[in-house]
Amino acid sequence: MNVQKIASLRSIDRRRFLQVCAGSLALAVAACRPGKDRTSLDNTKVTVLYQGDEGLLGPDYDSPPKFLVFLPLVAQNPQGENEGRLAQSWEHSPDYRTWTFHLRRDVRWHDGVPVTAHDVKFSLELMASQPGSGYVTYGMQSVTVLDEFTLTITFKKPLADWTWDVYYPKHLLSNLDPKKFQSWEFWTHPVGNGPYRYLRHVPKTMMELEANPDYYRGKPKIARVVLKFSGSNPLAELLSGNVDVLTDVNRADIPKLASNPSFRVYHGMSGWLDAIYWNHKHPLFSHARVRRALTLAINRRELAQVLNLPEDVPIFDVIFTARQFRRRALPDPLPYDPERAKRLLDEAGWRDQDGDGIRERAGVNAKFTAIVEAGNVLEQAAIYVQAQFRRVGIRMDLQSLESPMVKGKLEDWGRGGEFDAAFSRFYNGTGYVWYFGKQSPINYHNDKLFRLLQAAADNLEPDAQDRIYSEVMEILRDEVPLTFLFPQVETFVAHRRLRGLSSLFRPDPLWFMEYLWLEEER
Repeated sequence: MNVQKIASLRSIDRRRFLQVCAGSLALAVAACRPGKDRTSLDNTKVTVLYQGDEGLLGPDYDSPPKFLVFLPLVAQNPQGENEGRLAQSWEHSPDYRTWTFHLRRDVRWHDGVPVTAHDVKFSLELMASQPGSGYVTYGMQSVTVLDEFTLTITFKKPLADWTWDVYYPKHLLSNLDPKKFQSWEFWTHPVGNGPYRYLRHVPKTMMELEANPDYYRGKPKIARVVLKFSGSNPLAELLSGNVDVLTDVNRADIPKLASNPSFRVYHGMSGWLDAIYWNHKHPLFSHARVRRALTLAINRRELAQVLNLPEDVPIFDVIFTARQFRRRALPDPLPYDPERAKRLLDEAGWRDQDGDGIRERAGVNAKFTAIVEAGNVLEQAAIYVQAQFRRVGIRMDLQSLESPMVKGKLEDWGRGGEFDAAFSRFYNGTGYVWYFGKQSPINYHNDKLFRLLQAAADNLEPDAQDRIYSEVMEILRDEVPLTFLFPQVETFVAHRRLRGLSSLFRPDPLWFMEYLWLEEER
């Protein structure tokens, strides 16, 4: 499989898993205490500092603000359960390739026109014809309208759910020139069908939305949402009262914000795991005993604290399904145990024979170079890990590279990867199955693991997936083909008057704005 196909698969899995994580896998930690109110705050408006510009509701973006204005067919509610948005009910064929959706009859576009199955079909076919739009159609094969409010969608491969895409009004767009798709004025003056309506924008500065009084779930309690496009000093914007919410928080600022009585800090876990990729052709990493030793040598709990991650951020040595995570059906991770790590290295024949603090075996020193993305949080993690490895007699040098260079080396399928080790992201799902096949860029090939992950991609029944992933866990625990450090954590900061954010299911204010309200503490 080439890099383009892998990137597409990864995008599909990521979109699916992030929606699950926003509900079921979210970790939220609130730090607050009563404090003095800021009288300058508008009691009907929430201002969110957000990276982007007035085009963020257009087809090139796949971000939470889009779902304020447009509805998907199905979404996840604050309890992590699927519930309908445009769709009132739905069913799928036994092979998960054909889905039938029965649309609500009380959803209208913001200009008052009813939303129908023809809008969904039009949107899907429009986006499928625009490969540069950034819109993923999951290998859609056909769309059939059965009646005004019923349609079927058939895919080339099984699909687990359909929760992320939004749809556009056919009556407003069908006569526009598709060749000028990217420059349609609609993208900056959208007419949607969601809880908020477009009101106005100032180029490169802000966009204002107002609560939709005709929203089928009822008018949202927060009357206006202002998306202020990110400036050079987000922290100053928050502390000065210019904005109520930060969605992109510098990790170094988290302790300061968590101790400020005016704010609450929330953390959400995405589907990505930060990891160390071991290139198995390197003599040091060719044996699982050494890879296990290196994992034992890292105090991952302390590392999370150093990086200002939540104190209870979970640590994993395996990948898993969302249901297994919710049920706590995961094996305990390897602990921090440097003494055991030293014993394992001794047993593998890596010993410090000359007293220089670096182990060696058969004349080869236990040293290697790890590549890491420059400026990434993983660069900080790599520096910490470097010191931990030195304590057990392993020398790790670091080479900082731009992100595309690191990703390029990790996607060098069939050529064995020109690196010793790499700090990068790993997706918790089937998108990275090829790392365990014959073309593995880390030179690790496990037929059983490869087949299991392929089976997990094809068999979407929850019980079957759990059984498959339980077997996957056993192999990963035994062979440690790579070392997982911590899950990627998204942090959100909101003024304490913004209520309804959950410590378990709702860390992102933009995803769940329609559930939130404003309330001043007395």
